[in-house]
Amino acid sequence: MPSQSVPAGTNVGDKIKVFLYNDSHDEVVATTDEPIAQVGEFAKMRVEGITTVGAFLDWGLRKNLLLPYSEQRRKLQEGEEILVRVYTDRATGRIVASTKFNRFLDKTPATYKVGDEVPVLIAEITDLGYKAIINNQHWGLLFKTECFGKLFIGKTLKAYVKEIREDGKINLSLQKMGKARMDDLSDKILTSLEKKGGFIPLSDKSTPEEIFNVFRTSKGTFKKTIGGLYKQGLIVIGKDGIRLNDND
Repeated sequence: MPSQSVPAGTNVGDKIKVFLYNDSHDEVVATTDEPIAQVGEFAKMRVEGITTVGAFLDWGLRKNLLLPYSEQRRKLQEGEEILVRVYTDRATGRIVASTKFNRFLDKTPATYKVGDEVPVLIAEITDLGYKAIINNQHWGLLFKTECFGKLFIGKTLKAYVKEIREDGKINLSLQKMGKARMDDLSDKILTSLEKKGGFIPLSDKSTPEEIFNVFRTSKGTFKKTIGGLYKQGLIVIGKDGIRLNDND
């Protein structure tokens, strides 16, 4: 371990957590610095330089991470940030990066069920929406028409399995499924009404953006939910917003 990587105050016999990697001389180096991502993980990294062997990325360690030309899908520019997968090159034994994700994903059968909550990483933007990596293992798709708020490559968030198609591909949603989604939103609306003195300036006339900014849900789901609360006699829907129903 280089002396500059040894934490101040460390004594002989102390146990410390380190990360191992090969340096430019193929020697194993230990460091207490933590990389942005480890083998098997995806992360967004900055291109620090481009040479004859590929691009070098800042991954949080003193030695930059190599992204070989053979693992690049397009020409890169110094200074840009890109999403990569970190893996060990079998030929050299070195830790390197790749932007060719397909060969790392969908290698094992998906065991998710509709409604499951899953961690996702936005990886690509397409005409249909956002291709997302589920739990570092599978591809999923968030349809653009069902997404509100700012999504960008490298963003991590939770999503829900909406559909597992016959071809094995997975459609995702940012909202819970069916009754669970409605019940969850009902609780949020009632709690918000109580905190805000019984009135919220949102109704079925509000824009999708206004509704999403407050409750992180689509206008369609919001309308169905407040309709259900109205039928239960819990709220009153007005032109200017919704109110708690104080009538017993």
